[in-house]
Amino acid sequence: MLRKADQWKDYTCIDAGNGEKLEQWKGIVLRRPDPQAIWPADTDSGSWQKADAVYHRSNKGGGRWEYRKDLPESWTVNYKSLTFKVSPTGFKHTGLFPEQAVNWDWMTDLIRFHAHEEIRVLNLFAYTGAATMACAAAGAAEVVHVDAAKGMVQWAKENRDLSNLDDRKIRFIVDDCLKFVEREKRRGRTYHGILMDPPSYGRGPNGEMWKFEKEITGLIRACLDILDKNALFFLINSYTTGFSSIVLEDLMKVMILPEHPDGVIETGEVAIPVRDRDLMLPCGIYGRWERR
Repeated sequence: MLRKADQWKDYTCIDAGNGEKLEQWKGIVLRRPDPQAIWPADTDSGSWQKADAVYHRSNKGGGRWEYRKDLPESWTVNYKSLTFKVSPTGFKHTGLFPEQAVNWDWMTDLIRFHAHEEIRVLNLFAYTGAATMACAAAGAAEVVHVDAAKGMVQWAKENRDLSNLDDRKIRFIVDDCLKFVEREKRRGRTYHGILMDPPSYGRGPNGEMWKFEKEITGLIRACLDILDKNALFFLINSYTTGFSSIVLEDLMKVMILPEHPDGVIETGEVAIPVRDRDLMLPCGIYGRWERR
C-alpha cells in the first residue's frame, strides 16, 4: 500500500528530479540530493534557482551547504499540534523526515482510540523524536526514546520542549538499541507499542556495528520478548536500498503473527506528493502490525 504524507501545511516538496528534490520548510527553500528522484527535471531554471540553500555532494563522501541568503541556524515547523526544530546538517538532513507523518498519524489514532488503556511505547533509533512526541501528545502513559547519538537525543529534548510536552513521561536513553532491549527483558519490562527506524549501516555508542539485513531479525526477536501480551502496535521503517516491502511483510508474518495472531499486518511505501507535477516521491518502506 502507498501511504502519502499529504497533511502538511509547513512543508512542501515543490519539485523533484535529476537526483534532487526542492523543498519548502515554512518559507525557507532547500535543494538537496534524493537518490529516488531519477526522472528528468529542469533543475537549471525556474523555482530550482530560487533555493535559499543548496546541498552539494562531495566525491570524497558527505558534502556541504551553499547558502544563497542569510538563514537562521535553525527554525521550527509545525505538524498539527506538534512543533519541531529544523536545521540543515552536514549530511544533507534537516532533523526531520516529513514522510513519516503518515506513521505519526497512525500511532496517534491508535493511542487515542485506546485511551482507556495504559499504553507504554518504545521508540528505537528514535533520532530527533518526532514519533516520540506524536505518541506522547496522543496520551501514551510513557514513551521511551532510545538512540545511540547523544546529539540527536538532545535535539529530541528540544522538540519535546517546543511541543510543550515537558509534563509527559518521556525517558531519553543514549544507548545501543539491541543492548537496551535485552536489558529491558532482564528487567521484566514490556511495551504495548514498539517502533523502530533502523539505519542501513550504523554504529552504537561503543562502536557496535549494525547492518540492516544482518541484524534486523535478531532485533525483532528481542523486541518480541518485551512486546506486551496485550500489545497495540509494532512498526518497522526502512530506507535500506534493495529491501522490499514484500520481504518486510514476509518477515513480520513469520516472526510476529505466530506470537500475536490477534493482529493484522500492512506493508508498503511512504511517499511525499510533488507539488508542481503529478508525481509521488518514494521515501522508504514500512511494516505495521496492529491489534484487532
